[in-house]
Amino acid sequence: MVVSIDGLQPEHDVRRTPATYDRILKHIEGHQITVHCTVTRQQVRRDGYLQEFLDYWQANPSTRLIWISLYTPQIGELSTERLTKADREKVIADLSRMRKNYSKLQMLDGMLKVYAKPPDSPEHCIFAQTTECFSSDLERRITPCQFGGKPDCQNCGCIASAGLEAIGRHRLKGGLAVGKIFYASLAVGRTLARFRGGATPPPGAAPPPQPEQVQ
Repeated sequence: MVVSIDGLQPEHDVRRTPATYDRILKHIEGHQITVHCTVTRQQVRRDGYLQEFLDYWQANPSTRLIWISLYTPQIGELSTERLTKADREKVIADLSRMRKNYSKLQMLDGMLKVYAKPPDSPEHCIFAQTTECFSSDLERRITPCQFGGKPDCQNCGCIASAGLEAIGRHRLKGGLAVGKIFYASLAVGRTLARFRGGATPPPGAAPPPQPEQVQ
């Protein structure tokens, strides 16, 4: 169970009104949750803020894991929450240093490397290519990923994207990246889907497998 907690109580209560800290603390009792915090520029600019947040939630007995995302802006966005390049570098360095002191902080080296260099578009984001997102009333599909609109992928800080991309960049014996296998499989799957939908296969293409042949 993942609970979005965007900072310490004063900042969270402003961003998540009326989802207050007091209500969260009450309802997580007896559970083991993953705390998910999205870091914004306001937090970065206050020295020691992230460490104070980690101290608080590391000590909470209901916390199983702590995940940290970075604020992902839209293309062209100018806001008080958007991180600068220097802000991102500072947060990444802080997380790399502090993860050694907080056993519940799950920020692996591969994920931090993706934060430093995210996928450059939804087409190159494994998370965007493997999920479908809908509005809360289930009436509208959110594209091209969970952020909707025109996300600034080069400044993405989504932990889900970072986690899958870190796996995709992992190299197997022989040097082949896992992501190469994923995108090849994705291309084959989409081709077969088009054939089954009535599209004419290209000359020389093998017929799509029958359902009983697909495992």
